[in-house]
Amino acid sequence: MAPKVDAARDACTALRWHEGLRRRTPEAAAESRVRGAHASGGLDGARLSLDIVRDLMRGAVTWHTELDPVEKVMRCAIAATAETEHVRALVTTAPLQALARLHLVGAAGLVDDAALGRPRLGREECRELTDLGPAVPASEVPARLAGLVELLGALGSGVLPGALVAAVVHAEIATVRPFLRGNGLVARATERCVVQASGLDPTGVAVPEEGYARLGGPAYVGALAAYGTGSPEGVALWLGHACDAYVAGAAEGAAVADAVRAGRLG
Repeated sequence: MAPKVDAARDACTALRWHEGLRRRTPEAAAESRVRGAHASGGLDGARLSLDIVRDLMRGAVTWHTELDPVEKVMRCAIAATAETEHVRALVTTAPLQALARLHLVGAAGLVDDAALGRPRLGREECRELTDLGPAVPASEVPARLAGLVELLGALGSGVLPGALVAAVVHAEIATVRPFLRGNGLVARATERCVVQASGLDPTGVAVPEEGYARLGGPAYVGALAAYGTGSPEGVALWLGHACDAYVAGAAEGAAVADAVRAGRLG
């Protein structure tokens, strides 16, 4: 595992010193969010062109009055990814607040308003991401979220590599599925926040969501399902897969930086 963690750290460190980010990091980070939203929606089965996602995020075009299922998911992917810019500092200081805010925008229109921004209650069941196996019962969600809070609270100590913390946070949200719907979108948005807050990629230019997309949807689901078994081998498989995604995501970030420097963003 150590070589994969080192590879993820080295790739993100190289991105940090990319010449294209010397004066234009905010522009590159904004494009990273565009590509992240595009890939995150795609991983949930919502596919629109990158150009359309970019135009939607910058307000050049607007949504239809009546959205089809694909558009609903992509709108949520865009909203959750855009919100990471505002909540990334909260993932270490107020993790539950960060999760609530990401779900509030990342599941709007997918669930009733009363279910937004809060974990499942009572006998509420989550029926998404069924390929990962059954979701944790609602009664067990508070304890699992408490474990996440503890993990994120220790992030500043430097005891655990940021890559591993980000990967575990992603997998916990996706496999526990604390919300009725939108768990995958929230998991990837939270991971983006942790990747930045941990110092793995403080620029916010890496695109971890695109890293998973490059590795393939089946591999992504399979690795999460392996984590969900709780076995040492399954957890290690997911952690290695996530680190590979960070390397690929850093490469996508470098492509963004190249495009910014050359003035040829779409």
